[in-house]
Amino acid sequence: MPVSFAGATERLHVLIGIVTVLQLITALALIFLVLLHSGRGGGMSDMFGGGMGGGQLTGSTVVERNLDRLTVAVAILFAITTLSLTWLLAGQG
Repeated sequence: MPVSFAGATERLHVLIGIVTVLQLITALALIFLVLLHSGRGGGMSDMFGGGMGGGQLTGSTVVERNLDRLTVAVAILFAITTLSLTWLLAGQG
C-alpha cells in the first residue's frame, strides 16, 4: 500500500500559516510597546501622571515596570515564533 503524505503536508501548511499570523501580531505588538516606552523625560508614565512624584529620584513607576515586563514577554514570544517558523520552513523543503 502506498503511503500518502498529502494530509501531513496540508497540516504543515496550516501550521505555518497560523505561526505566521502569530508572528505578525507579535511583531506589531512589539513595535507598539517599544514606542510606548519613555525616552528622556516623557512617555507613558508621564502621560498617566507618573512623572509628578519628584522627578528622577523616585525611580520607575508601576506603569513603567509593567510595560517593561509586557515588552519582554512579547519579545520572548516573538523570538519563539521566529524560531518556530525557521524550524517549520526548514523541514518543509
